[in-house]
Amino acid sequence: MRNKYKVNMLRANLLAAAVGLALFTPESTLDALVVVWVAIGWLFTTALLLDFSHRRTINIPWQLIPGALITALLATMPESSSMLIWAWVAVFMLPQSNYVIALNALLAAISLFLLAPYLPFPDQWLMFAALLMMCVLSVARARQLNTINGAIRQRAQLVPGMRIWAKEQLARDLSREQTRCKREGIHAELIILQVKRHQLWHTAHRLCQTTYHFENVYRLNSRMLATLTLSRSSSEGLKRRQHLIQTISDKSACHYIEISDIEITELNLDNFIKEKQALFPLESS
Repeated sequence: MRNKYKVNMLRANLLAAAVGLALFTPESTLDALVVVWVAIGWLFTTALLLDFSHRRTINIPWQLIPGALITALLATMPESSSMLIWAWVAVFMLPQSNYVIALNALLAAISLFLLAPYLPFPDQWLMFAALLMMCVLSVARARQLNTINGAIRQRAQLVPGMRIWAKEQLARDLSREQTRCKREGIHAELIILQVKRHQLWHTAHRLCQTTYHFENVYRLNSRMLATLTLSRSSSEGLKRRQHLIQTISDKSACHYIEISDIEITELNLDNFIKEKQALFPLESS
């Protein structure tokens, strides 16, 4: 999985960049050394923590970190690190929100302003035009990839190796499991858990451990999880619900409904989740 998504290659590139900066020891002020080693630490830490996952979100403004480091390096060592100005093209290729793009654009403009005194007048405008064009192309490419990746996430496991899927997969699985229940006489239930935001992924892992290997877990939003449980009878389904409540202790609310009671043809999943009256609350015993 990691090789397929080139995670190891990206990790190697980050480590190579960290080593390259470590070998690049400026002969100027202490401020320059501090900025360089902060950049080395960030690259090294990112490389160690990097792993393929669809859990990442563009709403967390981590893309400001490399932009701030580039600006700081150019501010402390403008003459010796002028080539770093082209690193902005790579920064704008990262998936990021509109306000992060605006802030990074401001930092890029500051970087050009810091570098301008060291360039002849014609070269200043040539560099500005070339960098602007390449950054615009980078943003356009990043937007295109965001659209493609959004469609992929709807059909991909959110965490490799775990049975955690997006809510779009739940709509497809509901139709399939309802057909199977009618054909084979299986008792199936949709169980929805509402948890705290910071406990979502921990609870999702616990659900994967509690349910069978052929049962999936779904992330409905940042505070809600769901799972489809399959049982031989309604009494067995009741026992499984009780066991699930006792096992998942970090939930704030639980609801369930039998799959046979769901109108699949008229199902709007977002509205269905909001309509709590259609679901039966689970009580721990």
